[in-house]
Amino acid sequence: MKRLVVVTGAARGWGKALVDEFSASGWVVVAASRSQPDPLAWTSPGMVETVMHDVRADDFHELHAVIGERPVDLLINNAAQGAEHQGLGSISTDGVMNAVDVNVGGPLRLVQALLPNLLAASEPIIINVTSRLGSVSAQARDDFSDLSTSYAYKISKAAQNMLTISLAQELQGRIRAWAVHPGKLSTGMGQPDASKDPRLAARQLRELVDSGDPTSPRFCSLGETDLAW
Repeated sequence: MKRLVVVTGAARGWGKALVDEFSASGWVVVAASRSQPDPLAWTSPGMVETVMHDVRADDFHELHAVIGERPVDLLINNAAQGAEHQGLGSISTDGVMNAVDVNVGGPLRLVQALLPNLLAASEPIIINVTSRLGSVSAQARDDFSDLSTSYAYKISKAAQNMLTISLAQELQGRIRAWAVHPGKLSTGMGQPDASKDPRLAARQLRELVDSGDPTSPRFCSLGETDLAW
């Protein structure tokens, strides 16, 4: 039986690169996005099943209709929300909470909704696509002082990392949970110093999944040494 992966935020950027990489490697991919993607946009369209789903929503009817009772071997929570950098006096709390809803609430909702499918797989993995900017220890060292990063993004990605740890602890021995920083990707959400091809990062993630690494939780940077929480 072919392995099945669910990818959120699949219509563009790294999400699309992930769909292309996993489908070309023989996986069945359920590509979820807020807008209906073009089924012919993928490298291996015959291996991709599309579904419209907003990770902020609690309605999983369409997603469940597509997946059914099939085991989910891999869940990649890739959908993300950022915000422009602003000084303290200009920060919108609504913007911060929207980022938390997408970057933390979204993965939590997906895990809850697909938990029976994940548990039905032989070696399931939850991957929360995070960022080096979510490392509390690195931020405390002022490692990224040269970057203009929003409160919303830093706060939500740090909280998402804690979600990953919490999931790994509760699901220990049943489902692995990884926080994955793909690298400095040259996408629409990338920082000014970003230059990494999303296709390379997608291949590195697929190779990491295929490696069978049993570590959980893990905060990894693709192609680099693991990051400190």
